[in-house]
Amino acid sequence: MLNSNLKKLLFTLILSAAVQFTYAQEKVEMADGLRSSGKIYVVVGVLLILFIGLFLFLISIDRKVSRLEKENRKD
Repeated sequence: MLNSNLKKLLFTLILSAAVQFTYAQEKVEMADGLRSSGKIYVVVGVLLILFIGLFLFLISIDRKVSRLEKENRKD
């Protein structure tokens, strides 16, 4: 029980320290430059295409595994 509370406390301290480090960041110059030149939309578009592709790939893998499981149950 003590070990569990200690783990929770340690996790909370680490998480709060991580939050403080992220807020300590100053202005991000690269993001401002991309936004001002309009290239941020290209970056967002590429990331969106990657995530959609990954999502579709995972769906196709899930369907194949489901089909194999059904075939395995029949045998």
